[in-house]
Amino acid sequence: MSGKDKKILVATTNPGKIAELRAMLGGDIKWVGLADFPDVAEIEEDGATFAENARKKALGYAKATGLWTIADDSGLAIDALGGAPGVKSARFSGAPDENRTLLDRKNMLKVLRLLKAVPREKRTARFVCCLCLASPEKVLAETEGTLQGLIAEEEIGQNGFGYDPVFFVPSLNKTVAQLSRQEKNTISHRGIAIRKLKPMLTSIM
Repeated sequence: MSGKDKKILVATTNPGKIAELRAMLGGDIKWVGLADFPDVAEIEEDGATFAENARKKALGYAKATGLWTIADDSGLAIDALGGAPGVKSARFSGAPDENRTLLDRKNMLKVLRLLKAVPREKRTARFVCCLCLASPEKVLAETEGTLQGLIAEEEIGQNGFGYDPVFFVPSLNKTVAQLSRQEKNTISHRGIAIRKLKPMLTSIM
């Protein structure tokens, strides 16, 4: 792939994720999302791990579209809940085809409800992101990033998406939703995974 032919599919309908990848990987690549391919069937995320789901989505959508594809599977793992919601983070409280903003809020409220009686020191959690880049033929690169923190006792902040308003980063004394996009990209699980991917992408292109 070279020159103006650099088109990569980001296997998501989430504009926040596409914006993060575009901002951090940049270059003269044309980034497209699943919304650009309305006729492509959805790949079921039925893997037992984030890495399995990322690999399955990247290969599946690459084969369906003929484009190199970056897929991620990411979510929240809470120690007091035995690692839940884990791979079910996006649909922890309902169907993934619900309104995204409404579902994010329901997911957060469920987490807060389940941890209601759990003391601060036992509210440890981590965001995990596994990224996979695949061609229609094979996996080209895989990376992983994590962000350690605590689950706050209430929602704080207006930025970000998903569980960001309840994920507190002690070293910053803020939730992820209180960070600017640039600050978030510097420390986030997805930011770490993307930075690991960037030199790999450069070398194979």
